[in-house]
Amino acid sequence: MSAQHPPGEAAEATADEKAGDATSMVTELYRGHALGLMRLALVMVGDRGTAEDVVQEAFAGLYRRWSRLRDRERALVYVRSAVLNGSRTALRRRRRPFRAFHQPPEWSAEAAAMVGEDRREVLRALHRLPARQREALVLRYFCDLSEEEIAGAMRVSRGTVKSTMSRAIAALGRMLEEEQ
Repeated sequence: MSAQHPPGEAAEATADEKAGDATSMVTELYRGHALGLMRLALVMVGDRGTAEDVVQEAFAGLYRRWSRLRDRERALVYVRSAVLNGSRTALRRRRRPFRAFHQPPEWSAEAAAMVGEDRREVLRALHRLPARQREALVLRYFCDLSEEEIAGAMRVSRGTVKSTMSRAIAALGRMLEEEQ
C-alpha cells in the first residue's frame, strides 16, 4: 500500500521532479552545445561579451519555457533559433556597425600570418551581407548544418535556404573579387 501524502505535498514533489528534469536536460544540452552556439553568436555579432550574453539568454529562455515545450527533442533547434534571434537583436541595438572580429590566439606566428588577412577579408565581406544571407552561410559552413537544420533554425522553408545560400555565395564572391 502506498503512503498517503497531505494534499499539497504530492503536488510539490511533482513540481520538484519537473524542475529537476528541466535542470538536468538543459544542463546536458548546454554542456554539449554551448561552445558551438557561442561560436555562432561570435561570428554573428563580432564580440565575445555580447556573444556570451546571447547564448546565456538563449539557454535561460529554454529553461524558463521547458515545461511548455511540445517537442523536447527539438530543444537544440529552439536554442539555435534563440541565439540567431538574440544576435539580430544585439546588432539592431548597436549604434555602430560591425567593426572587428574577435581573433582567438593562433598556434604560431606563421599560421597567423598565412590565414589572418584572408580570414579578416572574408569576415568583413560576410558582415556586409544582409543578415539572412549571413546567417545561412554561417549555419552552413561554420556550424556545418544541413539545409533542413538551417531551415529549422531560421524558421524558413528549405527552398528559401537554397536560394538565400545561392545569392549569398554569389554576393560574397563579388565582394572578395572587388577587394583584390
